[in-house]
Amino acid sequence: MATPSSALRRELHFFTLYRLLEASLLALLVFGPVRYFAEAPRYPLLAATTAVAYLVVALVLFALGRHGKVAIHAAVGISADLAAAAVAVHALPGAATSILVMLLFNVAAAALLMPLRQGIAAALAAAAILLGDYLWSAWAFPGSTRSIAEPAMFGLVYVATALLTSFVGREMRASQDLAERRSAEAANLAEVNELILRRLRTGVLVVDGRSHVRLANEAAMLLLGDGGERRGHEAHALPIDLAAAAPELSRRLVRWRVDGALDETPLKLAPDLPEVVPRFARLLAGSDQVLVFLDDASLVSRRAESITLATLGRFAASLAHEIRNPLAAINYAVQLLEESREIPTEDRRLLEIVRQQGTRMNNIVENVLGLARREPAQPEHIDLVPFVEQFVQEFAAIHPLEHDRVRAEHEGARIDALFDPRQLHQVLTVLVSNALRYGRQPGEPADVSVRVGRDPLGAPVIDVLDRGPGVADSAIPQLFRPFFTTSGHGTGLGLYIARELCRANQASLDYVPSNIAGGCFRLRLSSASALAVTG
Repeated sequence: MATPSSALRRELHFFTLYRLLEASLLALLVFGPVRYFAEAPRYPLLAATTAVAYLVVALVLFALGRHGKVAIHAAVGISADLAAAAVAVHALPGAATSILVMLLFNVAAAALLMPLRQGIAAALAAAAILLGDYLWSAWAFPGSTRSIAEPAMFGLVYVATALLTSFVGREMRASQDLAERRSAEAANLAEVNELILRRLRTGVLVVDGRSHVRLANEAAMLLLGDGGERRGHEAHALPIDLAAAAPELSRRLVRWRVDGALDETPLKLAPDLPEVVPRFARLLAGSDQVLVFLDDASLVSRRAESITLATLGRFAASLAHEIRNPLAAINYAVQLLEESREIPTEDRRLLEIVRQQGTRMNNIVENVLGLARREPAQPEHIDLVPFVEQFVQEFAAIHPLEHDRVRAEHEGARIDALFDPRQLHQVLTVLVSNALRYGRQPGEPADVSVRVGRDPLGAPVIDVLDRGPGVADSAIPQLFRPFFTTSGHGTGLGLYIARELCRANQASLDYVPSNIAGGCFRLRLSSASALAVTG
């Protein structure tokens, strides 16, 4: 859409072109064969000089019309027009009417391009020129038959035309200003929509009638298997053939187009990627373009599981609170019995067992209450490299490691992520403590690494690696279940709470089997950078 300045510049260009036409006609009237059929000039030399000078000025103004301010060009141009018209009417009385009629368009164009006062001033100047020429002719040539009605009528027409075109020009500029504002607002809305699309964790595709992907956000490209190392390659540039990139999704889209049937069964678009649930909607009524929404099935299941666990958590917290009081009484009674000298030595072993199990139950109750009291996550932008280095230093200062070793490693100078810093500290404490406890070979010190990097899809990850025997294949599916433990002294809630904290921060915690000795718990976090629109 043309801006007001470009529209006025275009009008000025046509104005200068019209002036060039006027100057050419005047030169043709003075020097061309037309002069033999028209009335002879009153002052031939003055007429010739005026025609040549006006033509030169018209050429210069036409050449300079694309530079400088429009109002200044219009003011200079109408001044030249009025001066040339005044002299030409005086030198060529036989063509005076034609010159005055052509001058009418100059006045109208000047009033259109200049402010109202300047436009009216140009019209009044033209009327004054006519009146002056009439008075001079009446004085110099007493026998002249010209009537004063002619300059009066022309003057009124000039002023009326200037008023009308000035009003039209003001409305035109106002309309163009409004159009420009609307265009800017539309551009801003488009940027807002693009920003919303980028930040959506749901994959969004726009597919045309030939099943070609015309637009996709980065979440959708990742779900299609276009990872970070392939992103931007010419082979994966838009448009993409959906049938080749995701055959099953393309078949479901075709069935939906034909009979409107929507299959909401989760599907995998690429190996090693989460399952998605596709949904379809037409972009416009009657359009062959379709919006495809790819919802991460794991997120949907997490929401449902979170609701269930929240209900169970409230029940467990209430139950744990009721257990806490009698448990405290039992522990106190055991302490009193241990102080008694009347207890036989063979029965003190039984008291020790009761005390140990009471302590274990108390730890379970404390963990359940801590999980129930957990505050909502407040994710922040975190630079993981210095965060992990500081965590390792603080952990080593608080927990005496003796011969064990905990170290921080990183792949880049800066890796940003979104996570609640306090909850991330709690998660890492659980993982490192477990690695020190279970991740060691018999008779050897533990060696734990907290490594910061990125996965193949470009997401920030934290790996907690040990050099122990790893986790048995049979135990991996139950690792994150509450109260599951392979130790007689554990509560089985540490990994469960750690995963719940990760889910509250839109992150994931998984055990990654390794072909070499040792185990690895991988914490995959949300990237701090916005999703970008592809295409």
